[in-house]
Amino acid sequence: MKLFTVFILTVILAPGAHAQRQSFTVDPDASQVSITLNTTHEVVHGMFHIQSGLVEFDRSSSTMSGSVIVLANSGKTGNSSRDKKMDKDILKVDQYTKISFAPTTFAGTIAPSGNSTIQVRGVFTLLGNPHDLTVPMQIHIDGPRATARAQFTIPYVQWGLRNPSFLFWKAEDYVAISLNLVGKLSN
Repeated sequence: MKLFTVFILTVILAPGAHAQRQSFTVDPDASQVSITLNTTHEVVHGMFHIQSGLVEFDRSSSTMSGSVIVLANSGKTGNSSRDKKMDKDILKVDQYTKISFAPTTFAGTIAPSGNSTIQVRGVFTLLGNPHDLTVPMQIHIDGPRATARAQFTIPYVQWGLRNPSFLFWKAEDYVAISLNLVGKLSN
């Protein structure tokens, strides 16, 4: 009888447990990463292409796994000579082709539909070096479609990248990132 009770509870509770786990598959063509770098003479804006993204999350345990991958050599700022310098001297794209964020946990509640605000903790890998990072993220779920938006800064000089300043043109030691991920949810 005891074994039967455990079996019945497992059958009844299992669908609820599975309903807490979902996958978010990023649509690279609908998503974007933009950067803003303040300098003494201008504000530099740029865009990077997302190569892929798949994030699995469990609402019941606040765990996440997967990654969002950006092509390091896809950065465009509207100035081809600046982009070449960024690729070669700062991002070293010949050696490090990808920039990634791998989420591990989140704080807050992800609503089954509508808007949610969470804090996503994970590992941001830049120039092959992992850095712990917590990102505030706004989530919107509408049926199987979802968006995730975030704005945060990266202390790129502190993380080992070269500051592009020269002569009288000075750049800040951090870059602002704006992330807009669009994709589909699945169980």
